Amino acid sequence: MTRPIEIDLVSDTATKPSPGMLAAMVNARVGDEQRDEDPTVLELNARVADLLGMEAALFLPSGTMCNQIAFLVHCRPGDEIITAANAHVFGSEGAGASALAGAQFRTVPTANGIFQAREVEAAIRAPRHRSPRSRVVSVEQTANRGGGSVWPVATLNEVAAVAHAHGLAAHMDGARLPNAAIASGLPMAAHTAGFDSAWIDLSKGLGCPVGAVLAGSSGFMEEALFWKHRLGGAMRQAGFIAAAGLYALEHHYQRLADDHEKARLFAGWVHGAGGVVVFPAEVETNILFLDLSQCALNANAVATRLRDHGIRFGVESATRMRVVTHLDVSTAQVRQAAEHFIRIVEAR
Repeated sequence: MTRPIEIDLVSDTATKPSPGMLAAMVNARVGDEQRDEDPTVLELNARVADLLGMEAALFLPSGTMCNQIAFLVHCRPGDEIITAANAHVFGSEGAGASALAGAQFRTVPTANGIFQAREVEAAIRAPRHRSPRSRVVSVEQTANRGGGSVWPVATLNEVAAVAHAHGLAAHMDGARLPNAAIASGLPMAAHTAGFDSAWIDLSKGLGCPVGAVLAGSSGFMEEALFWKHRLGGAMRQAGFIAAAGLYALEHHYQRLADDHEKARLFAGWVHGAGGVVVFPAEVETNILFLDLSQCALNANAVATRLRDHGIRFGVESATRMRVVTHLDVSTAQVRQAAEHFIRIVEAR
C-alpha cells in the first residue's frame, strides 16, 4: 500500500482551506453570480480591481480561463502573442490560444522567464499582408519555470511601453503576482500599472480551493463577460468560493514571505548534496528547481524513494525536479524533506 503524502512540495496548488477559511466559506452571503447578484463575488471583484489598479474585475474558475479570455478579447484569428519560451501560456495550457482564439505564439528565449523591451521590439512583426499580426505581449509574474523569478517593475513598465508604442496589448499572467508583490515590497498595482489586463490566482500561495480573478478596463470586462459565458465560466452561488478569496487576501497575503523563506532554507540545505545544483542560484520566491544531471539517480528514482517517506516533489524531466513551498508545509517539514532528499542523492 502506497504511503499517504504527508509533505507535499509538488506545487502550491496542493494547499487546502484552513479552518478560518472554511468558516468564512460556510458563512458567506450568496446569490446568483451569473445574474450579478452574488454580494460576496461582487466584493471580491471590487477588492481585486482595487489591488491591481484596474477599473473592473471578474471572478473565474481558473487562471487558465483568465489567460484564455484575455487572449480572446485582445486577439483575432491569425494574430500573434509574444511571450517567453518557457511561459505557462505557451507550454502548459493545452495550446488554448491557438485552439480558442486562433492566435499563435512568438517566443523569446530566456532562462528565467524574463525578457527585455528590446527583445519585444525585435519580435514585433513588420506589417505585411502575408505575416501574422503582432497583437499581445504576455508576461508571467512570477515566472514559474524561471524558478519563481520576479520581473522588476521597471522592466515591466518598459515592456508594456514598447507594446503600446506599436499598438499591442500588454497582458500579465499573474498566477503568482501576490508572491512577486511581497518579494519586491511593492503593491500589486505597481506591477500591473502599464498593463491592459492582469489576474491573480487564489488557489496557489493564497491557499484557496479554486478560483482566479481577471482585471482590466470596463471596456475589456464587457468583452470578457461575453467569453466567460461562452466558455462555461458563469456560476451560481459562487460566493461560497469567493469568500475563500476574500479571507485569503486578508489573512494569507502577507504570510507569503514565510513561504519564500522556507524555499531559501531548503535551497541552502540541499545545494551541492550528491552533485545537486539549485536553480535559481538566488531563490526569490517559493519555487526552485533541482538539477540532478550530476547525480547517480534520475529524478523519477528520487521521487519514488521520497514517496516511500510520504514526501512528494515535482518531476520536470529525467534530471530536473521542482519544489514549491506553501502554507500547508511547515519549516520543520521542509527541513525533513530536505534531509530525506540529501540521504537519497548521497546514497552509494
